[in-house]
Amino acid sequence: MNSISRAVPEVALQAIRKLIAEQGIGPGDALPSQRDLAMQLGVSRASLREALSSLSALGMISVQPGKGVFVQSLVEVSRNESTPGWPFAAQASPMDIFQLRYALEGFAAGIAAVTLTPGELDVLEDNVEAMRCELKSGHFDAAARLDFEFHRRILLASGNQAMLSILTASAEIFLESQKLPFIRAERAMETWQEHRKILRALARRASGPAQKAMQEHVRNAALRTGIAFVAPAAS
Repeated sequence: MNSISRAVPEVALQAIRKLIAEQGIGPGDALPSQRDLAMQLGVSRASLREALSSLSALGMISVQPGKGVFVQSLVEVSRNESTPGWPFAAQASPMDIFQLRYALEGFAAGIAAVTLTPGELDVLEDNVEAMRCELKSGHFDAAARLDFEFHRRILLASGNQAMLSILTASAEIFLESQKLPFIRAERAMETWQEHRKILRALARRASGPAQKAMQEHVRNAALRTGIAFVAPAAS
């Protein structure tokens, strides 16, 4: 599987959502046992648990130890579905925003790797350390703002004013998308770890790895939100 192929937990998550929607399983109804569900979907129990954890965090299912997995809310599989708590549904779906970020920010990170000044790199290092401290303290709103600033500074360092203008004009939407992955507190540190990986590539002036690390980060952030999208294959 190449680096932009969908991870197995993503496939399982979407398959479960499709199963619920197509079979008309309603709130309060039980899904098949985890063993049967894993066999039906052709995934490992570990991948199934990861997918169920994401859906549980989104309030779509309830995993009750010793009892089973129960649907909590109706599931739609439309591209334009709204994520619970997403206030910008009339403008763009969360998937739209994550895909836009994947395209823009991956490209910007590749450019920034060769244009960042030592001072800009120092600021990013301070940002990453500050995020670690905020996450350790459970201050997720503050961490999301640092997340936004990390990405903004990379776009700024790329020197592409058009991309920066898009971010500036839609700052509230971008910031909201960066809050979404923190709905799963137990996985919040993954954002920091991914930022560290991006930072290491930038510090090495490695354009390709920086672009790849940024794109992986955006797709992983979407997955932590319960959103999976297919990226175009590399030419």
